[in-house]
Amino acid sequence: MKTLLTELRVSFLLTLVFAVILCGVYPLAVWAGAQALFPAKANGSLIADRDGVVRGSALLAQNFSSDKYFQPRPSAAGTGYDATSSGGTNLGPTSQKLSDAIKAAVAAYRTANGLAADAQVPADAVTSSASGLDPHISTANAAIQAARVAKARSLPVEKVTALVAASTDGRDLGVLGEPGVNVLRLNVALDALAAAPPGAGK
Repeated sequence: MKTLLTELRVSFLLTLVFAVILCGVYPLAVWAGAQALFPAKANGSLIADRDGVVRGSALLAQNFSSDKYFQPRPSAAGTGYDATSSGGTNLGPTSQKLSDAIKAAVAAYRTANGLAADAQVPADAVTSSASGLDPHISTANAAIQAARVAKARSLPVEKVTALVAASTDGRDLGVLGEPGVNVLRLNVALDALAAAPPGAGK
């Protein structure tokens, strides 16, 4: 009986010690380290406008439909761009539904951006990503949209393309993947440019 009580006491103390370490000390150390080393990423990579209002996360796409904004990839997440329902269409390459959706998206993209009926359209402009929340578009997609956005905002195309370049992320580690344009960062920069007083930044 004495041995049993001793083992129970030791077990209880060890449980308490590990609970404090693993449920308190360790998470606190990870949080403190993350805040010290990369606070922006640790807090969700949030993007704020010039007034300090958070517009979203650099890691998550959101819907922009106005001609004044660059538009992200189509999304099949929930009803579209729903961060709580991340996912793709799960439609295979032989799916007629997928084929029809792409054809409709191609036609809409050409119309919205003033392209010829036979103009090539970037794949990412008419297909959703696996997550439905990809925050980037290809540089080719952004280049096509730049003319529409510049016209809608009465801006020189050169100024818009300069913002595109500033919002472009390079290849991971310099060699992996393709460069991509962060749509939210770019649209926030466009709004900041529109809100800037005449002559600012010259």
